[in-house]
Formats: sequence, structure tokens, C-alpha cells
Amino acid sequence: MHRRRKRLHDQRGDVPGWVLITIMTISIGVALWGIAQPQLVGILQSALDSVR
Repeated sequence: MHRRRKRLHDQRGDVPGWVLITIMTISIGVALWGIAQPQLVGILQSALDSVR
């Protein structure tokens, strides 16, 4: 029992890898959205205007 607890504790880091990957992915998405937002809005507006 003690060994199993120790093994589980050893595998845990301060911040699990999936948390870092999630935060980095969100950060990249927010940065890209901030850069591309005017172009994306323009493309969407143009598409909607052409439908009308």
C-alpha cells in the first residue's frame, strides 16, 4: 500500500502536462484570433453580403 502511494506521488508534477498543453493551446488560439479577427470579420461580412 505504501509503495503504491509513493509511486502515484512520484508521477505527479507540480503542474500536469495536460494542463500546460491546454493553457498553451488556448493562448495560441487567443493570440491568433486577436491578429486575424479583422480579416475574419471581413470575410464573414463579405460572404453574408453576397448571399443577400
